[in-house]
Amino acid sequence: MFKRILAGLALGVLVLSCTTAFSADEKCTCECQCNTNTVAVQKFPVFKRLTLGNQKDYQHYKGALKFGGFLVGGYAEELLNRVAYAQIPYALDLVVLSVSDLGFTQNTRLDAIYAKAKERGLQLCPAEVGPALRLAYPDQPYGEWLTIAMEPITDSSGDPDVFRVDRGYGDRWLYASDGGPGSVWRAGNRFVFVSPRK
Repeated sequence: MFKRILAGLALGVLVLSCTTAFSADEKCTCECQCNTNTVAVQKFPVFKRLTLGNQKDYQHYKGALKFGGFLVGGYAEELLNRVAYAQIPYALDLVVLSVSDLGFTQNTRLDAIYAKAKERGLQLCPAEVGPALRLAYPDQPYGEWLTIAMEPITDSSGDPDVFRVDRGYGDRWLYASDGGPGSVWRAGNRFVFVSPRK
C-alpha cells in the first residue's frame, strides 16, 4: 500500500532558553537563567516560494489536480477533504532537507526529525502545502518523492498521515504516508519545511 511506504528541508537557528529576543550584538538583560550556548544561524536555499489560498476548498483542489493531470492516492484524497484551506492567498518559502541534512546518520523517528528541524528554526508546513506543491511542481524529476513535514491528519482507518509529492513511472502523484511520531525514516528521505520569511 502506497500509504505505508516509508518515504524516504532549509534551516536557520538561534537557540535560547529565555523568551526575550535580542540581536547578536546585544546581551540578554532578563533575570532568567539564559542558555548562552547558541547555534550559528544557517541559511538554506529556498526550494520554492509557494502561494496558498488560490484554491479555496477540497472541490477546487480536486478539480485543479484532475485538470493538471495529477493523480491522487485514496488516502491522500481523504486528507484533501480534511484540510483547513487558506481563504486569503499568502506566500511561503519552502526548503527541502533530507534526514541526513539534519544531522542524523541512522534510521530516525519522525518526532525527532521534526524536533531537530524546529531547533534549527524551521517550521512545519500547513497541510495545504501538499496539494498546492503538487500543482506547482509539474516538472518534478522522475524518481523524486518529497514528504510534507506537517501535523498529521487522521484518515478513515484512524491512522495519522502526511502528504507526499511523488513522481514515478511517468506519473505525478499526491500520496499519503505514515505520519505517526514513531514512524521511522531513512537518512536519505527528504522533507519539505517552511523557512520563516524575514
